[in-house]
Amino acid sequence: MKKITYILFSILLVANMACIKDPLEDIEAGDWNNERSVINLKFENQVGTPTITRVDESTGTIELTINVSEIPDLSNIVLQSIQTSYGATSSVEQGESLNFENSDQTALLTVTSPTGKSRDYTIKVFSFEETLLGTYDITDLIVYGGTGPEYGGGGVLPMTSKPWIWPETGGPEAELDNTLTFEMTGITAEGNTYGTITNNEGADGLYADFQYVLDPVTDVNPFYRTVPKAAGTWERNYALDRIIFTFADGSTSTAELVAAGTEDLGNGLSKVTTEQALAFDINGTDDWDNIYSDYDKFVKKPRRFWIDLTKQ
Repeated sequence: MKKITYILFSILLVANMACIKDPLEDIEAGDWNNERSVINLKFENQVGTPTITRVDESTGTIELTINVSEIPDLSNIVLQSIQTSYGATSSVEQGESLNFENSDQTALLTVTSPTGKSRDYTIKVFSFEETLLGTYDITDLIVYGGTGPEYGGGGVLPMTSKPWIWPETGGPEAELDNTLTFEMTGITAEGNTYGTITNNEGADGLYADFQYVLDPVTDVNPFYRTVPKAAGTWERNYALDRIIFTFADGSTSTAELVAAGTEDLGNGLSKVTTEQALAFDINGTDDWDNIYSDYDKFVKKPRRFWIDLTKQ
């Protein structure tokens, strides 16, 4: 009797399971899915990330930048990768190319949903040339520092305005006849440009040794040696708007390329850039016992450091 009951129970269980609907069936069928969007895409020699806009149900725009110095023309730009919304298909697939060699530098890409609805994306290409390239004279080294700037403890000072706090030879002034030369060697998969930087020591044959020579004597090279001596590499991250320098020992520093203008630092303080500058944020330590002193501004609580540049 138990055996018969077990058999009947098994038959009923199998029959019941056969009636249960697969919870993924509707999703996989795609009958509900009208989505037809480009999430991301990458073309060869693309710099930075694209700007993707869904204009309406049937149209969209994509704007991106191509490094034209690496290609003969825009007639055959290969799509390296594309990500669309779930289940959607693209009229142009990975490894295929588009022609942007026209007056508008545009091409069309269509994305179709599983239900057959489509959106036409107009892709517009902007020509790119790396503006960082070239040789620059270092014209000044400026520090914003100080504990309690809201109480008057902050200051914006050229490093050479305080010569008595640096070595007589080889202090910050040694850097002011140097030149920085930027050359480009490629573009990363993320669309960041990169290359080499050469720091030429100038007529005096010296690089600055950032040593505070008053009591207490302090090595502040970790704050101010922000570009490599002799040679190093750089990478320009366009998404973060930053330049990353890599030194021979593998250490790095991060700079912002500042254009001509006045930078408001708050509390009545500002920094004027005449042409261009590399700006580095510095994380010093508040020292209320030495507020208002040069020691506090340059050694204990430096906040931001600029290398002023003039392009040759």
